[in-house]
Amino acid sequence: MREKYRWDKQVDVLVVGSGFAGLTAAIEAGEAGKNVLVIEKMKTAGGNSIISDGGIAAPGTLLQEKHGLEDSQQLMYEDMLKAGLGLNHPNLLRTFVTNAGDAFQWTVDYLNVPYMDRVDLFGGHRVPRCYTPEGITGNTILKRMIRKVEDLEIPILYNTCFRRFIQDEKGSVMGCMVDREYDHKSNTGVSTYIKTNKGIILASGGYGADVKFRSIQDPRLDESIQTTNKPFATSEVLKSALEIGAASVQLSHIQLGAWASPDEPGFGHGPMFADYIVFKHGIIINPTTGQRIVNELGDRKQSADAILATGHPCVGIADHRAVTESGWDISKAIDKGVVRVFDTMEDLASFYGIDLESLSESINRYNGFANKGKDEDFGKPIFQDAKGIENPPYYAMRLWPKVHFTMGGLRINKKAQVVDFDGNVIKGLYAAGEVVGGVHGASRLASCAITECIVFGRIAGQNI
Repeated sequence: MREKYRWDKQVDVLVVGSGFAGLTAAIEAGEAGKNVLVIEKMKTAGGNSIISDGGIAAPGTLLQEKHGLEDSQQLMYEDMLKAGLGLNHPNLLRTFVTNAGDAFQWTVDYLNVPYMDRVDLFGGHRVPRCYTPEGITGNTILKRMIRKVEDLEIPILYNTCFRRFIQDEKGSVMGCMVDREYDHKSNTGVSTYIKTNKGIILASGGYGADVKFRSIQDPRLDESIQTTNKPFATSEVLKSALEIGAASVQLSHIQLGAWASPDEPGFGHGPMFADYIVFKHGIIINPTTGQRIVNELGDRKQSADAILATGHPCVGIADHRAVTESGWDISKAIDKGVVRVFDTMEDLASFYGIDLESLSESINRYNGFANKGKDEDFGKPIFQDAKGIENPPYYAMRLWPKVHFTMGGLRINKKAQVVDFDGNVIKGLYAAGEVVGGVHGASRLASCAITECIVFGRIAGQNI
């Protein structure tokens, strides 16, 4: 006999999570006139979205056109499929690239997000299609989302932890139990029952900080590997969905950020130097051999795996010209000692314990590739205006991957409905963002996470 519930609250739509995906879904459902409630287990909105750099990727945009860049949905589809090792679910990937341009423009026209007047190329992309908001922070986008949520009078219940789903006799999701006044230390709160007339949208993020869960999927990722995520990026909502029959997708595909540094906790300030400057204009050196190890502009999996294979942190190196001409401000990373500055290559080699002769040979070889316009060792794309590493002072940073993104998650269809292992829709249950699997396959390309959140957040909010 099914339990009887005394509902404490009734809404049309409940959104679990207040990051990019959750707030986007809430906005779309609210614009459609539905009674929406957002719950967030932390005391403030944003989740991991608030610590991101805010980068978003999309093809065929007005900003690309302004800068004379040719791109297409098909080209982005192929780039993501290559990085994903062909494991991307085609229906989700096609939905992603088809709607990416509109998602980016939605942030411009609807949210009024200000972007820097530049289009960047990051690892795995064949053409520049990555856009960065002013301030170089996801908070620039998040603040405008929260403003829209407030305009739509959509409440966010903070310190509210999702516990379990409640289903009707046919298995449709009809509500859930949550803990209000949630205490993180004791993992307790006041049990509250919420009825949902239209359904629940899961936007709870990934499980990058859940060491027990992630190490089951990939045994390498134990306590010795740090994460860029906030400590609350855990798997409880995902596991609750699995308990009611939702299908899982590729949970063992967990991305490590190759641009992270062991010399600072969390995401930190070093990735701006590594990802935005070193990978494009510099090289990654194995300090024990003094040699390059990878195409620095390859996708994140290639770079992270190459560094991990050395068994120790590697060193990213760029020169003064690369730093100044990039236009990126890395002063915080320098002030904190994560990025170090050396007057000579001899000083750099001595500090990191690299054989100077081997390092010099590697740099001279790379400089030759830059001059010829072709990397004969690793096939790194060489830009038309590329220069060698030859203008002191020299900048360097230790690199050691950290868990950054979980490609695996729940299985959804192109309407953002959660489905079971037989492909049947679990009625009343939707999902968007990092809690979903299948979009990126084995490896996510840079700046595609926010795009995914907005594309499928909009779809979930509209379809519910």
